[in-house]
Amino acid sequence: MRDRWTGRLARLLDRVEARRSARRGTAAAFHTMPEPRTVGHFARGRQIVAGNLLIGGELLQLGAEAPWDAVSGRPAEAELHGFGWLDDLAAVGDSRARARAQDWQGAWLDRYGGGQGPGWTPGLTGRRLIRWITHAIFLLQGREADAQQRVFRSLGGQTLFLSRRWRSAPPGLPRFEALTGLIYAALALEGQEDLAAPAILALSRECIHQVDGDGGIASRNPEDLLEVLTLLTWAAEALDEAGRPVPEAIAAAITRIAPTLRALRHADGGLARFHGGGRGIDGRLEQALSAAGVRGRRTGGLAMGFARMQGGRTTLIADAAPPPRGAVSAEAHASTLAFELTSARRPVVVNCGSGRSFGPDWRRAGRATPSHSTLCIDGVSSARLADDGETGADLIADGPQAVQAEWTALADGTRLELSHDGWRRSHGLVHARTLDLGFDGRGLVGEEVLTTLTKADETVFDRVMEAEKLAGLRWTVRFHLHPEVEAGLDLGGHAVSLALRSGEIWVFRQDGAARMTLEKSVYLESGRLRPRATQQVVLSGRAMSYATRVRWSLSKAHETPDAVRDYAPAAGSDAD
Repeated sequence: MRDRWTGRLARLLDRVEARRSARRGTAAAFHTMPEPRTVGHFARGRQIVAGNLLIGGELLQLGAEAPWDAVSGRPAEAELHGFGWLDDLAAVGDSRARARAQDWQGAWLDRYGGGQGPGWTPGLTGRRLIRWITHAIFLLQGREADAQQRVFRSLGGQTLFLSRRWRSAPPGLPRFEALTGLIYAALALEGQEDLAAPAILALSRECIHQVDGDGGIASRNPEDLLEVLTLLTWAAEALDEAGRPVPEAIAAAITRIAPTLRALRHADGGLARFHGGGRGIDGRLEQALSAAGVRGRRTGGLAMGFARMQGGRTTLIADAAPPPRGAVSAEAHASTLAFELTSARRPVVVNCGSGRSFGPDWRRAGRATPSHSTLCIDGVSSARLADDGETGADLIADGPQAVQAEWTALADGTRLELSHDGWRRSHGLVHARTLDLGFDGRGLVGEEVLTTLTKADETVFDRVMEAEKLAGLRWTVRFHLHPEVEAGLDLGGHAVSLALRSGEIWVFRQDGAARMTLEKSVYLESGRLRPRATQQVVLSGRAMSYATRVRWSLSKAHETPDAVRDYAPAAGSDAD
């Protein structure tokens, strides 16, 4: 109850301070201006100029109108107030794109410049300030003096708001956004220099407390970790350009994060999609790693709770730690022991991904265990969600406590043994998964085991079996396929052939202990209007005893033709 009231009070104080700060903005000019560092997309910018804005999974056909009324109260609203779309308009950079950016910024000032509206949260304000400052020449060129001063007054007000309310941003990415935006503004705007030192000190402390010793963050979201690294490199570059030293805590955090991100990168250059994160904005990962200037990647052990295997041109990344808990679990998934597999630059086995941009139903479905490439018991996710009662966010309320991961060197490859106890209290069962990947990356052999460990577990299992009238506990093992994989049942239904667009053919088989089917699935990808249709290989059966076992394999039957082979270094190597 204390946490609920604290949250309500923080939001009330944010609203009060936003209105107060908006009236007291005093900035009138730039002292110095950081160079634009964000990656925009020319094609999306052209679409915006034409009046079509794709944001938050929605396509807004605006014509000449500003978008603010069109997204009121909808999922795309927060993303719109962060002004990330400004990168795309700046990538076009012509007079029409500039006019559209200036019109939309002016409409924002008309509606929200007084400190009202959903965009006045510390995280969104920091994100917006970075865009307004780095694209300032683009936004101010050709404007009347009064219009320019209006923008400067708003910049000053937003900076003042951040200086007073950054602490109310949730720990993690929103707080990094707030403090980086504050540093940007304090270094760039005349009269705000005194705010720089406290902000730099605060960001240094966040680096110490929020980035752990292995370079991970509490949300375990790889895409969030990428955004944190991006913000830290931007802050470091802004400090360097302003002639200020980069604090050791910030530099050390960058040094810790970069190798972890390399370990979470598939061979195709995209990030593993876990806990609400996607592949990452095109070019952002390479840009951030280059700016970090840190070579190499983690060798051995887990990277932010994920296990990586690599053989030849094949990479596998598995979730090998308990899901996040508490406030940072608002986007966390019940994905323990799920894996993704990529062959060269072609994703093969994937997780469905985050459905956040497609509405609350898809968001919740995407977080469930059946939306991941792992085993699930009777439709019961390995981690359960519960409303926190205050914000309406569904947090991880119960799930695996003990998750084990152990590597073993084999004569022809590497073995990864995983287990979790997410169903131990409810069903008396532990899930163990073994993955063997050959050195050449041409074959993956897996084994799934559901078993009891103690007499107490057997008692729980017996009780559940009695409730099921001794019909057994239904289980499924799902292998979701990327939409560009063409799958078909083969050998009379005893195998599934997987054809990649590169020309590779992979074959999935199992030992006959389960029923194998090829079923519909979806691929949830941010930035698209709707989920993409795809397929999944499903193994199913019933647990009738204290131990159930099924073995399967995924092997390459046909190599990529030389004419289309990509000889680029595998992602995760020292070459970027």
